[in-house]
Amino acid sequence: MSGFLFGFAFGLGGIGSTLLGKLAEITSINFVYQPSWFLSVVGIPSAFLPNLSPPKIAGTPQSHET
Repeated sequence: MSGFLFGFAFGLGGIGSTLLGKLAEITSINFVYQPSWFLSVVGIPSAFLPNLSPPKIAGTPQSHET
């Protein structure tokens, strides 16, 4: 599952960079830079998202469910 998510993320990044490159060719690089800083600012709060995995109890075997 993690390989799928990494592949999906890198694929979307490649498509996004291609589209931003085409937009920069049509307009200007400054036009693309102005809203691009916002994309990284949107990602920063993700570091503060809660951990949704259940707590691990000492002495219990790990399940290997997928």
